Amino acid sequence: MSRLNYHHLFYFWRVAVVGNLTQVARELHISQSALSVQIKQLEHNMDVALFERSGRSLKLTDIGTRVLAYANDIFSKGEELESFLIKGVEAEVQHISIGVLTTLSRNFVEHFINPLLANPKVSFSLTARRMNNLLSGLANHELDLVLTNRPVALDNHDALWQTQLVSRQPLSIVGPKASKIHTPFPQGYDDARWILPGKTTEIRSAFNSLCANSQYQPDVKAEADDMAMLRLLARDSGALAVLPTVVVKDEIEQGILEEYQPLPNAFEHFYAITAQRKFVPEVLLALLQLHQKQK
Repeated sequence: MSRLNYHHLFYFWRVAVVGNLTQVARELHISQSALSVQIKQLEHNMDVALFERSGRSLKLTDIGTRVLAYANDIFSKGEELESFLIKGVEAEVQHISIGVLTTLSRNFVEHFINPLLANPKVSFSLTARRMNNLLSGLANHELDLVLTNRPVALDNHDALWQTQLVSRQPLSIVGPKASKIHTPFPQGYDDARWILPGKTTEIRSAFNSLCANSQYQPDVKAEADDMAMLRLLARDSGALAVLPTVVVKDEIEQGILEEYQPLPNAFEHFYAITAQRKFVPEVLLALLQLHQKQK
């Protein structure tokens, strides 16, 4: 028989969410001592410490934080089930938590989530983090999906993750509309200054290969890993930039910037990552399938 008592887990969940043993005891109409005993019984049965106790204060341990993430899933689904059984319908609004790599193009993110904006039965949250924190969020069930322009590295235990290519955007040389160079690269680019992504990025590698094949040495004015900053520098510096045109689509539409020419066979790839064993909401599966078709 399973050692997990869901009644005890519910008590743990309420205390972890509310953060106050006395308040939860009042809400559940039991004594504080009885509530404390139930949680200790859960810890004993599962042979883990869920809280660090210091006087009257309770702080979640690392394992307690992970258990809380599972409990959130379990009891939020229970609330949806209760709503379905009582009302005969599913919960009116389903919430999706999406993590976004801090350096990712905001225009790409907006394009990805547009179908969610049009769905009245879905709400969502966007959280920008570094890659390791995003994967931790997936592992702890804080996030349903992660958007990134980097696949999961092998040293990050990629067996835990499901990585899906959702888009690839062609790379282009972009610059001020009034100063467009009409000759094929590298002709006419001798005096150009460049705003480029960092040396370790996929975009920079593609541009470096083009320069090497063309025996061209770029005059690099600035480097930026963050696409939002790269966009601003491309817009305001008067220098040329190498990036997907989706990053500066607004500036191109406004006539501030123009695509000079695409880089041959060069793309930036965008990935959606989910946890292998985590339940993926139907609305998220539909979103991923939609972007797969549009690739």
